[in-house]
Amino acid sequence: MTGTRAGWGFVAPALIWTLAFFVLPFAVMGAMSLATLDGRTLVWGLSLSNYAELAEKAYLWRAVVVSLEITLTVTALSVLLAYPLAWIIAYRVPERWQRLALLLAILPFWTSYVVRSYAWLLVLSREGVVNQALIGLGLTAEPVTLANTRLATVTGFVHFFVMLLTLTIYANLRQLSPNYRRAAMDLGANAVQTFRHVILPLTLPGIVTGAFLTFVLCIGDYITPQILGGNTELTVPQVIMVQLGRRADFPLASALALVLMALVTLAYLAGARWLRVDRL
Repeated sequence: MTGTRAGWGFVAPALIWTLAFFVLPFAVMGAMSLATLDGRTLVWGLSLSNYAELAEKAYLWRAVVVSLEITLTVTALSVLLAYPLAWIIAYRVPERWQRLALLLAILPFWTSYVVRSYAWLLVLSREGVVNQALIGLGLTAEPVTLANTRLATVTGFVHFFVMLLTLTIYANLRQLSPNYRRAAMDLGANAVQTFRHVILPLTLPGIVTGAFLTFVLCIGDYITPQILGGNTELTVPQVIMVQLGRRADFPLASALALVLMALVTLAYLAGARWLRVDRL
């Protein structure tokens, strides 16, 4: 009995924290999504009108599609760029220099997220470094519109998430024993076959974990699309801020937030199922 009480004593702070700052706000948001607005008056009820509005209004549905397209593109590009970088650091950089290489890889983390976004805005502007380089090389006669586009948003996101994925994949690669590669080569496998059938499956947990973190952080981000993408294409977080800031439509904003939560949950279930299938 004493052990049970002691156990609850250790668990209680985390449990209270979770209930107060996750379960309760989530429950309130769920109830809010079923309420309606009568002018400026909030009417509590069990109405699905907010979810019906999501399906009926094209700009709301379009925001969901845009968020998914950007997030999936960013996740795929980040994985494709981070894996070779992590491989080079883990297997091509001498061990005494690997800490320095990792430090340089995560150096952008030391800069404010907002500052990084505005820095990319300057780089991609009509008078920025990229346009000046294109004009200097004779590839274009006039500046190209790069800022306030989806390309700018994806670029800013990929710059950030490649660093995150590099760390998760590098940690996975360093845990692999060199004996796996030696055994595969002893059995006649070449470098490509060794990577495809041995290294890649064993590092899949690190890839999926990093990809899931990228998905979660990217699809819920407001700052980068707002600064780099402008208002040319609205993502779900931007639409939520519009509903809250301009219309004070808390029920519709709550419904959008729950849709965002549902997408994240589906991504988690897909990643978890992939890992289970891969291990069978």
